[in-house]
Amino acid sequence: MKQYLLAVHMVEGDPTPSDEVIQQMYHDVELFNQEVQAAGAWVFAGGLYPADVATVVRANTDDVVMTDGPFCETKEQLGGFWVIEAEDLDGALAWAAKGSKACRGPVEVRPFQDLPN
Repeated sequence: MKQYLLAVHMVEGDPTPSDEVIQQMYHDVELFNQEVQAAGAWVFAGGLYPADVATVVRANTDDVVMTDGPFCETKEQLGGFWVIEAEDLDGALAWAAKGSKACRGPVEVRPFQDLPN
């Protein structure tokens, strides 16, 4: 089976959901996680803190430069992710649709590159 990244995007400037909605989202994501695990498609998942706590490290020759925040200036940032196994892209897209519904946000699907033999 092929591995896919299901990347959850946080959209800067979107209204913050109420505490009740956030608790329901956590519940729905946990149910989704359990479903992915039960199906044997689970590899790994994690939620991330907002991009404003990130540090970007750039190593050029002997110089290492560290800066605050993400490199890209965009309103959409990576908020969390799942790494799953699926038979094909259609299977990964079906999982992403369920994940998007659970976390109430956009989910990008991207296959991992095959490792050279």
